[in-house]
Amino acid sequence: MAFKISDECVSCGACADSCPVDAIKQGDTQYEIDADACVSCGTCAAGCPVGAISEE
Repeated sequence: MAFKISDECVSCGACADSCPVDAIKQGDTQYEIDADACVSCGTCAAGCPVGAISEE
């Protein structure tokens, strides 16, 4: 199951820096996770300082 970034995202980039498969990129208004590339490791959620990432 892939992870999703909510509207609580403050675009700090911590999630993208921690993703081991580079599945997270800056979108138009916040970071976005490519569900096809995500390996559901949870590293991004653990590193998010505002808790904006959860499993779909």
